[in-house]
Amino acid sequence: MADRLWGEWVMGQLWLMGSAVALLAAGGAMAQTAPPSSITITGGAALTTDYRFRGLSQTDKTVAIQGTATVTHQSGLYASFWASSVDDYVANGSDAELDLIAGYKRSFSGTTIDGGVLYYVYPGNGGVNTDFFEPYVNASHTYGPLSAKIGGNFAWKQSGLGLDNDRRGGVYAYGELGLSIPRTPVTLTGHLGRSFVRNYITFGEHYTDWSVAAAYTFRSVTFGAAYVDTDTRDFSYPFGGGRNKDIAKAGIVGSVSFSF
Repeated sequence: MADRLWGEWVMGQLWLMGSAVALLAAGGAMAQTAPPSSITITGGAALTTDYRFRGLSQTDKTVAIQGTATVTHQSGLYASFWASSVDDYVANGSDAELDLIAGYKRSFSGTTIDGGVLYYVYPGNGGVNTDFFEPYVNASHTYGPLSAKIGGNFAWKQSGLGLDNDRRGGVYAYGELGLSIPRTPVTLTGHLGRSFVRNYITFGEHYTDWSVAAAYTFRSVTFGAAYVDTDTRDFSYPFGGGRNKDIAKAGIVGSVSFSF
């Protein structure tokens, strides 16, 4: 009797194991034959020693935490958000910046055209209208390890860009050159930009900014260092708490980021 029960138990276990293997095999076959998804989701997070926006520190030259996520369709349409901590002088008391982005990107023969609109949101800004829209367009081309990019951001007149309760627009143009050093995970990037309109985000000035950056990528982690400078000085404000830093002055910015 015991031998018969033992045999039945063994046969039962073998049947369960066989069923599990069959299910796994069927699942693997389905995975191999399933069409690839038309949607791609990417994202990441970063820690930087200073958040510089067009050459100007948005964190009073202190550390910023940042995060992003993007949903891309195979047609070239995409939507994303990007967020960063900021100092409360940037947007009338807000401690965060949230960028909502929708655009379209297309590549052909090494050239990529990208255009869309940004919506800058500053939560907790004390009821003051500091949010604004900014359409953008850029073109880039890659030739071997070399890359070049030109672009522009153009904002119509809005209260969020105004000074002294008026409405202002914005124009920012830039160019970049990049080099991926062959057989290494190192990239170098040079940037030159110009803010042509005096508005809220330029602190009432028009000026030129530039930077030289290096990045080292290991798997999904990137370490970066950049020298950032502008042609304007004395962007110092009595922020309170004894702070009075020149947010346009040259500086070295270090960062570490993770992507998925």
